[in-house]
Amino acid sequence: MAAPIGILGGTFDPIHYGHLRLAQEVADKLRLAEVRFLPSGTPPHRSSPGAPAADRLAMVQLAVTGNSLLTVDPRETLRAGPGYTVDTLMAIRAETGPAQSLVLMLGADAFLELATWSRWHQLFELAHVAVAYRPGFPVDTWQSRMPQPLAAEYNKRLMRQPLGIHTAPAGGIVVVPIAALDISATLIRDSIRDGANPRYLLPEQIIKYIQDNDLYNDNSSYIGD
Repeated sequence: MAAPIGILGGTFDPIHYGHLRLAQEVADKLRLAEVRFLPSGTPPHRSSPGAPAADRLAMVQLAVTGNSLLTVDPRETLRAGPGYTVDTLMAIRAETGPAQSLVLMLGADAFLELATWSRWHQLFELAHVAVAYRPGFPVDTWQSRMPQPLAAEYNKRLMRQPLGIHTAPAGGIVVVPIAALDISATLIRDSIRDGANPRYLLPEQIIKYIQDNDLYNDNSSYIGD
């Protein structure tokens, strides 16, 4: 069986070192063949992003340049209307075939909201779920916050040996500790609007792109995608 493919979705508004480090660490620990970044077009679970889909896609493409492990899948930015993860995974599964191991990568906070996602039970038919958590956010802390339906799936599907994802195409949950990089896109956007320098929070080429395209300041507010 081919090595698993990781899938990391998000608005990436903008992409920053926290996203990139999560992808690298989870890929290394789970021995993934690649991590596909999937910038969302119109996210169904949150307000409209601060930058247009085309700009967010361009920033992700810049950010992964030079790392052959990381790739970019633009399909959600090209979709009209809200994009649901289950539909994206169905499309990827159709392309990769039934035997390919797929791994949906989520932070602990996002995982806790999984039961609110559209057709969330179906996600496990299409992929494994890797939950990345920071050392300051221990497993037992967020386990106690799981809603009952999610806790039932977690207890049923948790794989004690994370590399077990190499032996099945979908259906498991693995937990992966990662470095604590307390960086958020909200912090970056607020810093830019306040005139602060976001250096060392995100790659220099992304800062330049934001400056060149006049993103995230009071004069370039963007509504809709």
